[in-house]
Amino acid sequence: MHLVKRIEIIANSFELSKILDSLNKSGVHGHAVIRNVAGQGLREGTEDLDMTMLDNVYIIAFCMPDQLKGVVENVRPLLNKFGGTCYISDVMEIRSVKCIASL
Repeated sequence: MHLVKRIEIIANSFELSKILDSLNKSGVHGHAVIRNVAGQGLREGTEDLDMTMLDNVYIIAFCMPDQLKGVVENVRPLLNKFGGTCYISDVMEIRSVKCIASL
């Protein structure tokens, strides 16, 4: 097991390609995208995610801790310009090269 950073981004689907490009530019090449995400913002009142007519996406990606600064520098301007939220947390990654069925 080793420590990695989990990056969770909820944004307008229109900006998906820009966000994925920024992650790739930061050296984060793997990700998962869940489309048609609905929800309510944590802040009082309305925000872009609640008011948009376009679908929202949920992006989850993982990176090594030393890659995080580049991710924030590349993703933050997009979220500031187009709206969306990003959460980063510490998680433990377990890599296994053996199939569970072989145990």
